[in-house]
Amino acid sequence: MGEPPSGLFRSWLHSYEEDHEDVRVYRPDDFPFPPARGRRGMEFAPDGTFVDHPLGRGDAPGAVPGRWRLVPDRRIELTFDGDRPDRELEIVRCDADVLQVRRLT
Repeated sequence: MGEPPSGLFRSWLHSYEEDHEDVRVYRPDDFPFPPARGRRGMEFAPDGTFVDHPLGRGDAPGAVPGRWRLVPDRRIELTFDGDRPDRELEIVRCDADVLQVRRLT
């Protein structure tokens, strides 16, 4: 994979009900999710910027800016300023309807 899948560039929310084995499933933010107290999410932009949306106080999503970079073998490296540790994800599947990733670090 020399270029990221075009479907990657959007806002994704964690569809934890669909997780399987070590694969995390994300759906577009307009997906009709079942009720939940809160959902983590993430956003990828074509310019290499990234926003992580962890759950904050009262289950409200937070926003932590970072950068993403495509590395070999369908992997994305996520970097953050400050104390937040960097992460690496393997893209298992990505299209307009679903993003499936495996967290490597």
